[in-house]
Amino acid sequence: MTDWAGFFAASAGAAAALTGLIIVAMSVNIGTIIAIPGMTSRAGATIAALVLALVSSVAALIPAQPATLLGVEVLVVGLGAGCLAVDSCYRIVATRGTGSLRAATAKCLVLLLQVTPFVVGGALLVAGLPGGLGWIAGGVLAVFVGSVLNAWVLLVEILR
Repeated sequence: MTDWAGFFAASAGAAAALTGLIIVAMSVNIGTIIAIPGMTSRAGATIAALVLALVSSVAALIPAQPATLLGVEVLVVGLGAGCLAVDSCYRIVATRGTGSLRAATAKCLVLLLQVTPFVVGGALLVAGLPGGLGWIAGGVLAVFVGSVLNAWVLLVEILR
């Protein structure tokens, strides 16, 4: 895991910064966010995904930690974030009104595709199979892309 230390150290810092951005975006537009059905759960799922990336990155930096234990940590936090993503998807679809099912599905995919690589990577580490860290790294990158998209929505799109 020492080969991954630089990646996970940089990822931890980036995840912390993006988490702060989302929280600031929410505080600036909290009235509007609360007024839009499904938006609070989407913001919550975004924060959960960022916390997942942050916790996974920091946990990967723990010296001499067995890969199996890292896998358990990533799985536990990943499943928690996954539950919030699924709940958000339910709310997005249920509150879309006359809105497009295609748009609701796209929003859900952004949320779910951020969390899935962590669950796969954690399971691979627990099973002692290769590729777990690569899946987790892919999840971190997916969280960064998805979180920036959701930050844009929370800062700009909800005001249109």
